[in-house]
Amino acid sequence: MYAVIRAGGKQHKVAQGDVIEVERYKDGEESVDFTPLLVVEDNGTVRSSQDDLSGAVVSAKVLGEIKGKKIEVYKYKNKTGYRRHLGHRQKYSQIEISSISLSKSSSKKSTAKTEEVSS
Repeated sequence: MYAVIRAGGKQHKVAQGDVIEVERYKDGEESVDFTPLLVVEDNGTVRSSQDDLSGAVVSAKVLGEIKGKKIEVYKYKNKTGYRRHLGHRQKYSQIEISSISLSKSSSKKSTAKTEEVSS
């Protein structure tokens, strides 16, 4: 089973046990939950509708923080003596996908609906 999640403005195709790099999360967070955009099960069934995925959750554990490769920027204008040099290294959080589940366990919405139906 794999899922497509949105993290940090990008989409990632993930399966259980995958380790991916996403935009940096707040310090101190140990686990993160994502709502998937698409889930493909082992038997080939694709779930992409809002109703099917409303209770689906992709759980991940934050492993640590890493830095991306260095990006160097040079600015130069001919015959004026104008030269500038800039550098940047983006920080990423490294996460491991721990589970993909299609329904939330003990959801408040599902218990409220069952109470209304039984009344």
